[in-house]
Amino acid sequence: MTKAISIALLVGGVVLLYFGGQAFHSLSSDVSRVFTGSPTNKAIFLIAGGVVASLAGLIGIATSSGRR
Repeated sequence: MTKAISIALLVGGVVLLYFGGQAFHSLSSDVSRVFTGSPTNKAIFLIAGGVVASLAGLIGIATSSGRR
């Protein structure tokens, strides 16, 4: 993976984590937690996608920096 792609994944992952946090603390997620005990699927998917993208970006940066 090139360094540019890794950085893009890392930045995208951080953005997804931000929006996932916003969705997690939204009114619709609060209402969902009252009735079902869990937040909305949108919040869960955004947070999970952010974690995966951030980890992929970090791993890509760590492995590409030692090859030069």
